[in-house]
Amino acid sequence: MIAPHGGRLIQRVELKKDFSGLERVEISPEMQKDLRNIGVGVFSPLEGFLCYNETETVLKEGRLLNGTPWTIPILLPVTPHFPGEGSDILLNHTAVMHIEEIFSLDKKEAAKHIFGTDSVEHPGVRRFLDLPDAFAGGKIELINNTREPFSQFNLVPKETRVLFKERTWKTVAGFQTRNPPHTGHENLQKTVLGLVDGVFINPLIGRKKPGDFTDSAILKSYKVMIENYLPKDRAVLSILSTEMRYAGPKEAIFHAICRKNYGCTHFIVGRDHAGVGNFYEPEAAIDIFEEYPDIGVEILSIRGDFFYCTRCKHLASERTCPHDMKYHITFSGTKIRELLRTGERPPEEIMRPEVFAVLAEEDDLFVGE
Repeated sequence: MIAPHGGRLIQRVELKKDFSGLERVEISPEMQKDLRNIGVGVFSPLEGFLCYNETETVLKEGRLLNGTPWTIPILLPVTPHFPGEGSDILLNHTAVMHIEEIFSLDKKEAAKHIFGTDSVEHPGVRRFLDLPDAFAGGKIELINNTREPFSQFNLVPKETRVLFKERTWKTVAGFQTRNPPHTGHENLQKTVLGLVDGVFINPLIGRKKPGDFTDSAILKSYKVMIENYLPKDRAVLSILSTEMRYAGPKEAIFHAICRKNYGCTHFIVGRDHAGVGNFYEPEAAIDIFEEYPDIGVEILSIRGDFFYCTRCKHLASERTCPHDMKYHITFSGTKIRELLRTGERPPEEIMRPEVFAVLAEEDDLFVGE
């Protein structure tokens, strides 16, 4: 089985110790998700929130201090009243943190490195610039490994690796998603199953921008799609609980690393992976992997825009179809959202009826504006 990123699956879990005497500090739900991801090894080889020197190296070089590929700094923003360096504290009754360093960053400069822009029109930049100016770095120990929400789909890397081994999967392709499945996704997953032993469908569950699909809608729709249209012994559905950063190419690398830690040998990257608006060049999320030949996971890149061609009578792309655009039914996320908002069923060529039925029953289909 593929080795975890950095060579060792991090397990910073101390469930039996009593830390009730420590000062408790509240952190946001999104920081708590990252805290758990560090503790259970999703973010291996990280053992805690980054300190200053490591953060600077990640920002400027896209690597940790030891040269290991890493593109998104995992930071803990803190207020002026946060305990000082050298303290041990309890974060949300979830983990103990050993505070090694309190430091500040030029957030606009950091945003340029992460997102490629400091424009507040970018939702990831806007959130990042709204953070406090100070950050705390230091190792953590998880003392409450809660699986909520969606506990039955919240497997940790130690468990997925056992599951893949039990199924005798030697090759596994990770599939990242933040949307319900359309038939383009389904076709891609089936195509990939011709190359690997199993597909690990790993929806991102966490804070997203207004207008995105809710976590519940994504998970329920994928569950019904897998049950009806994928071979059950060759697909696993489990969530990655972290926020969308919309960091485009840098986030594509980060997502590949996380799936490698789950045990994936391959990772599927689309042309606009983790993108938003027009902030990134077409296929930049694919091209960045050329800078990381040592990432240790094989990238399956899908270039071009896909659609259903009524002349070809199957899925195609501009790279494979000779017909005029008037014959194309596109997989436009905007168009699909507009149809679902009005209760109109998308064409069956782009969305399975079972998937639509699940989405139509959802009270909260989209993240609030």
